[in-house]
Amino acid sequence: MTKLALLGGMTPQQFLRDYWHKKPLLIRQAIPGFQALLKREALFEMASRDDVESRLISHFDNHWEMQKGPLSALPSVAKEQWTLLVQGVNLHDDAADQLMQQFRFLPDARLDDLMISYATDGGGVGPHFDSYDVFLLQAHGKRRWRIGAQKDLSLVEGMPLKILKNFRPQEEYVLEPGDMLYLPPHYAHDGIAEGECMTYSIGFRTPHYQELAEAFLQFMADTIEIEGRYADPDLAPVRHPAEISTAMVGKVSEEIAKIRFSEDDITVFLGEYLSEPKSTVFFDSPDKPLSPARFRSAALKRGVALSRKTRMLYRGGHVFINGESFRAGRADKPSLVRLADARRLAPEEVGAVSEDVFEALLAWYEDGWLELG
Repeated sequence: MTKLALLGGMTPQQFLRDYWHKKPLLIRQAIPGFQALLKREALFEMASRDDVESRLISHFDNHWEMQKGPLSALPSVAKEQWTLLVQGVNLHDDAADQLMQQFRFLPDARLDDLMISYATDGGGVGPHFDSYDVFLLQAHGKRRWRIGAQKDLSLVEGMPLKILKNFRPQEEYVLEPGDMLYLPPHYAHDGIAEGECMTYSIGFRTPHYQELAEAFLQFMADTIEIEGRYADPDLAPVRHPAEISTAMVGKVSEEIAKIRFSEDDITVFLGEYLSEPKSTVFFDSPDKPLSPARFRSAALKRGVALSRKTRMLYRGGHVFINGESFRAGRADKPSLVRLADARRLAPEEVGAVSEDVFEALLAWYEDGWLELG
């Protein structure tokens, strides 16, 4: 695989083998000459929207406070020690989305979003750890990072933030624009702004198995069928009418034990679960959608591209898009795989799709899931 400046000249294979989930990596000038993609005013405006997840964290007078968005008012930029966190910026800005694409040497099923942290001098969120891998790309100004591989992850009680009680840093770095720090899960870290700064965090999805299990059982509840109704034709008189009998427990256990699930069930569940947009994501249909004939003509000239907000995955013959799933025929699968992997189809590729795939493209266009290239 190609060596990437983003990974300090390593191939993705080397990075995954030597660092992923294992140890930190500091990459000076991972993106040489990198500049912030959004001005602070644009970020502040984004934080005021109800379709964007944001948080304001302050440490005024040695007192931590956190306020969840929408945030219509923010402290003065001249005031020290406050931080604005804006999640999912890649869903709302083309340049941020393009930055996320540089990390697609990792699977889309694991990539989460791009969060921007804006901080005034001295701002931060306290020493903490994340339960997921993270790339911390410096976009503007400087931030001093102190990090450590401590096993004591106990937290200060009664705080609005998850702040480590006994933070013991082992290494310290100052990052400037274009520098990037990778941290594996549960690696303690504390970032303090040196002057006004912006840091971009590329995070990853790590759902709890409990969360997955509960969601899977709900998914299966919509599909399982057990025939028959409880009956006890050999019932005898009882001395303890309030007691549930061993026979009843045994018979119900026997019927429930008939429930089975396959790898295919897990595949469909995971595909729908992982492609489901977050609750804050809304799609906008075209104000004046083209007719099918005009859409076909435009798509054959310009190609099509998935919306920034669309999540599209596949496995085997299954294709998943924004929480929905369907089976693709052998002839249709290559074009759908290409769309999912490249997130676009060139005009000549649109011209080669089947009528069924074209109808799907048209429906996704009308729903705002896909747009003309």
